[in-house]
Parts: sequence; C-alpha cells; structure tokens
Amino acid sequence: MRALILGGTGAANRLADCLARARIDAIYSYAGRTKIPLGHSLPTRIGGFGGAGGLAAFIRQENISHVIDATHPFAAEMSRHAVDACAATGTSLIALERAPWKPVAGDRWIEVPDIIAAVTALPEAPARIFLAIGRQHLAPFAKRPQHAYTLRFVDPHDGPLPLPHADVIVSRGPFTLAGDLDLMRSRGIEWIVARNAGGDGARAKIDAARGLDLPVILIARPALPERPRAESVDDVLAWLAHGARLGA
Repeated sequence: MRALILGGTGAANRLADCLARARIDAIYSYAGRTKIPLGHSLPTRIGGFGGAGGLAAFIRQENISHVIDATHPFAAEMSRHAVDACAATGTSLIALERAPWKPVAGDRWIEVPDIIAAVTALPEAPARIFLAIGRQHLAPFAKRPQHAYTLRFVDPHDGPLPLPHADVIVSRGPFTLAGDLDLMRSRGIEWIVARNAGGDGARAKIDAARGLDLPVILIARPALPERPRAESVDDVLAWLAHGARLGA
C-alpha cells in the first residue's frame, strides 16, 4: 500500500499523523495557498498537479494505491480531479468530508447556492459585514462597496484588496465561541457571510451569530461526483485497514 492524502485541512493533518504512527507509506499533498502550513509527520509535496491528467500521472509514477481526498469541502476542482484521476488509474478513493452544518432553533440563515447569490442577498443599506469566505472569492463583493467588511485570513494579504472598506484579521482556527462573540460585538457586525464548511474548527462564528441574533448568508457546498465518503479519521483508517495492517 502507498497512500496519497490530498490535504490542507486539520483533519488531513490528523490523518497524516495517524498514518505516520502506523507506519503506512504515504505522501501528503497540499496546494500551498497558505504560507504557513499546518504541521504533520509525512513527506510533503506542495502545489497543483496540472489537472486530472497530471494527478493520474503522479499516481502512476509514485505507485499510489489509495487516495484520500481530505481537501476543504469547497475545493471542488481538486475533488473532481481526484475522482477522474482515480477512475483513470483504477485507484481506490475515499473523501474525508465533515458533515455540513444544519440549522437549529435561533438560527437566521439565508441559504444561497454560490458566491454571486451571496452578494445579491446582502442588504442595500450600508452595514458591517463579517465576510468569512477566504481571500479567493472577494472580488464579487466589490459590487456592494457601501458595506464595511471584516475579513479573517490565515496569512497576511499581499497587495490591495478589491473592497474599498475592509479590515483584515490574521488568525488561524480553530476559533472559539467567546472569541467570535467578542469579534462580532467589538466590530458591530450586523451580517455574516460564510461557506457551509461544517466541522468544529470554524463553527464558532455560526454559534456566535445565533447568540447575537444576526443573519447569516450561508453558501451551499458545490455539487461533486459520487464517491465513497468518511466523516472521521477513524473511518478512513478502517478503510485503509483492508489493504494494510495498521500499527505494524
């Protein structure tokens, strides 16, 4: 067995540490969009593969037998490439995918299908917006320049922002409810825009919005091809155990 983890998430790093402790031959790959990667214990490659064809070539070259797609739930292009590359090479594939958030009593969600719909859902009157969507999707919000945006990035932003009124917080999760409540109150946040990433690491802003009775524009996950899924590292380890004796 030789496994390839398509990573960049906390769950991917936990899986990497488990495979290293179990002495499973594996490679960890991530896109390199953040400057400070999370730590883990496996050999690492950084950067893209050049599409599904490039990933398939890498799988063949490195004799990969199992691929674990542990990318962010919104890394749709990479996930689609993984499905295609594994189909082309006959490689086993599983997605380590946390469950999406579900609304509970007190949530004021406006669920939208994509970024453009999220921009449209914003109010016309100027408001203070916590924009928790990552740096790659800011440009469409320039169509709503009247708002004051608070942004939270893992790394400092290089170059000018496309938003005229924006303040950047540099911080890495997991975030706490107390911390996000303080952030919302201190900055007078009136609306939140977020992607339905699921999991616990970024959930605090959703819980804080409920506690403060704030509306949340929540962007749905992209549609992906059918593939086997697991919601926990333990489930992935059990899947891999069919091809290797863990802990050997």
